[in-house]
Amino acid sequence: MKIRAAVLEEFAKPLVVQEVDLAPPKAGEALVRITSCGVCHTDLYTASGVDPSGYAPTVLGHEGAGVVEAVGEGVTSVAVGDHVVTLFSPECGQCAHCTSGKTNICTAIRAEQGQGHLPDGTTRLSRNGVPMKHFMGTSTFAEAAIMPEIALAKIHPEASLDAACLLACGATTGIAAALWKAEVEAGTTCVVFGAGMVGLGAVVGAKLRGAERIVVFDRSAERLELAKKYGATHTFVADENNVQRVLDLTDGMGADYTFEATGLVGVMGEAVEAARMGWGLCTILGVAGKGETLDIVPRLLITGRRVQGGSFGGAKGRTHVPQLVDMYMAGKIDLDSFISHRMPLEDVNRAFELMEKKDGIRTVLNP
Repeated sequence: MKIRAAVLEEFAKPLVVQEVDLAPPKAGEALVRITSCGVCHTDLYTASGVDPSGYAPTVLGHEGAGVVEAVGEGVTSVAVGDHVVTLFSPECGQCAHCTSGKTNICTAIRAEQGQGHLPDGTTRLSRNGVPMKHFMGTSTFAEAAIMPEIALAKIHPEASLDAACLLACGATTGIAAALWKAEVEAGTTCVVFGAGMVGLGAVVGAKLRGAERIVVFDRSAERLELAKKYGATHTFVADENNVQRVLDLTDGMGADYTFEATGLVGVMGEAVEAARMGWGLCTILGVAGKGETLDIVPRLLITGRRVQGGSFGGAKGRTHVPQLVDMYMAGKIDLDSFISHRMPLEDVNRAFELMEKKDGIRTVLNP
């Protein structure tokens, strides 16, 4: 079938919306008509050429939601008409990682995704007979996508797909990091560095967990005001005194939990230093640039601080995303306020411009 898609032809160049070919689903796969797709910083990160694992040409996009239109042989977990969220981090439910209860990094598909292919090592995308790579196994800047069923989260049919698509990456990364990766305890102090989509999600998750103090740092006064709406109790315009402010608030002890959501290695270091001596846990969620490294003073670790990463916030997509959608439907999570702009697929480059200007939190494309 012919579909319209936003193609990254060359790094650091605008995407080109054009017609490409999408093959039918094979065994274990589904065809999803994409209705909504968030424009995530990871898409811009790859398009810029900074991503060391990036490739082109490819159809970008990974924060998608839509409706299943067809399924391949053997598909049992989704059916035609189901509403789904696309998952760059799948959950087969059978591999050693999925059954461990300790990680969300499914081994059934990860390696192939990194090469721009589907699980069988091939692609369903092509242009003029020439195969094209899938981006993060998803490629949702398009009218439709072929996805393995293990990379689809079936959600409540009455949920807004514009809101649900945010749970395909950004919102879940932050919320899940607080709920299930850090497992924030009630009555504690949490500090969030960065009030974009991921950072605000961490604020939401910390509030849901019953944190007593939620401190947020960002350079944008507008985003700090939004952080207050989501549950921040203290906000500060970020500067060179971030760590000292945390110490001042905590009688010199540091925060029980810190979350880094900027992708800046200097801020990552601050998030480690601001964690409480003895048991403070720093969760790093931002993606650093090519070749950058994180310097941590060993003394900070020897005295008990802990550091962890959190791809997709540690969420198991097919298990946790439907739960988050149900929480949204119940009014416990406000996803709608994250959406700053809605626009057609043809305006994808405008969405990137808004992101670079920090205009709003999330743009949703409606292919």
